[in-house]
Amino acid sequence: MDLAEAKGATLAPPQDRTWILVFIFAFLGLLADGADLMFLSFSLSSLKSEFGLSQVQAGSLGSVTLAGMVVGGLVSGWAADRFGRVRTVVWSTMVFSLATCALGFTHNYAEFAAARFVAALGLGAEYIVCNTMMSEYVPTKHRTTVLAAVQSAWSVGYIVAALLAGSILPVYGWRWLFIAGIAPVLMAIAMKRYVKESPAWMAADARRRARVGRPIAKAARVPGGLRQIFADPRHRKMFLLWSVASSALQFGYFGVNNWMPTYLEKELHISFASMAGYMVANYTAMIGGKVVAGWLADRLGRRLIFAVGSIGTALFLPVIVFYHTPELILPMLVFFGFLYGIPYGVNATYMTESFPTDVRGTAVGGSYNIGRIGAAFAPAVIGYLATGGSIGMGFVVMGAGYFLAGAIPALFIKEKQFDPIQ
Repeated sequence: MDLAEAKGATLAPPQDRTWILVFIFAFLGLLADGADLMFLSFSLSSLKSEFGLSQVQAGSLGSVTLAGMVVGGLVSGWAADRFGRVRTVVWSTMVFSLATCALGFTHNYAEFAAARFVAALGLGAEYIVCNTMMSEYVPTKHRTTVLAAVQSAWSVGYIVAALLAGSILPVYGWRWLFIAGIAPVLMAIAMKRYVKESPAWMAADARRRARVGRPIAKAARVPGGLRQIFADPRHRKMFLLWSVASSALQFGYFGVNNWMPTYLEKELHISFASMAGYMVANYTAMIGGKVVAGWLADRLGRRLIFAVGSIGTALFLPVIVFYHTPELILPMLVFFGFLYGIPYGVNATYMTESFPTDVRGTAVGGSYNIGRIGAAFAPAVIGYLATGGSIGMGFVVMGAGYFLAGAIPALFIKEKQFDPIQ
């Protein structure tokens, strides 16, 4: 806990093993989040056929999803600071589950896009607040390992989505795939009943109410958030640095992740069936990369492991592009999956420990979702480069994003600036 924050603060009581229950809910929440995000990818061909979508309309559904996630992520950080982490996760889960189910009852492009935007609000919120919430329950010495395991749930969700799509789409059609998205509502109901807010958030909320001298319902409406962050030079610096680093990281990640299947199929001439298997191997390796990165970061430091993973990914991308062979591409993809999982296994802990409890949700949600601007541009940049060259050259450019994402924290962001459980 930072000394400046400690003055007048109510220290949280020693943590019990409640974090294990919180971990289960956070893991299931992010698993559902990742699976829900992939439902659109697996259903896009069916949607184009049934609704008569043009290529532009089909592609715009991805942009609508990203826009909703940005808005949801930004608002959720503020809501988590004002109304509580658990409450925000519960409502986020309810929003994306109900809206995803509603997608199964749409009849045209406009209805589907509107419902998808609402669902994406919850998806973006869930991703941010689950990590913030989890960080405030886990003992410091295990924090990165546990949060890396939570992060891996997103990748597990990709695999679950593939399995569900394979069993539901051919028999029941795309509508039932989205209707199945109602299931996480049960998790939200159970979470509301069994999980209490963290002692750290309760203490921060008590301090906020004491400052304004009002009941909690009115205190929650008192502006703080970004104003409080930018009023403090230290918080402002961390917010801006993480905004740039997150933009660079997501520029690299979403650019490569969106185009890798097409690259394998169109430029490396790998059959569709084999390509799907290669991507499952890639995602499985990414899960391993996240967990191993978390374990190493608890022992060697968040800063070092984050930088090694990001810069290592940047350096390995040209190797895939220029030195692949039919025999080597699968092991290359497995190693690449492991590498680019590393920064995502560390960044949740690294970021949450960069800000005090009072503004943590707003700061992490704000800086990470500003970073989604990078994610929005990346697929278009690769598409532009592929028009006059190749997707592979676009991957080399994405490597520059990964390098910047690793260099900024390595040079400017100290680790363990604040302890989330205090």
